[in-house]
Amino acid sequence: MAAKVRKNDTVQVLAGRERGKQGKVSRIIPKEDRVVIEGINLRKRHTRPRGAGEQGGIVEFPAPLHISNVAVVCPKCGRGTRVGFRVLADGQKVRYCKRDDEVIDEPGR
Repeated sequence: MAAKVRKNDTVQVLAGRERGKQGKVSRIIPKEDRVVIEGINLRKRHTRPRGAGEQGGIVEFPAPLHISNVAVVCPKCGRGTRVGFRVLADGQKVRYCKRDDEVIDEPGR
């Protein structure tokens, strides 16, 4: 099945503590149906120094969210929307915004 959310998409969080926030998808984990969004769902991990010159401390990193809790943001209306697929006249398959029928993918991607 084609991916409705792709890397570098701007998405809006639909559920949870971060609801309403928007961010850019930095990584997709297809086997677990999860996405990692820059600056969203941040967690802290306490690390201990491993080597002689390495320093320990608290590392902050974005944790994955389930893909059902995010919606792709339409470039035209700027809101989270459902995504559909359409085949253009030249045979290219593109995603489109179901809210205002606008193509999300830029040509040639």
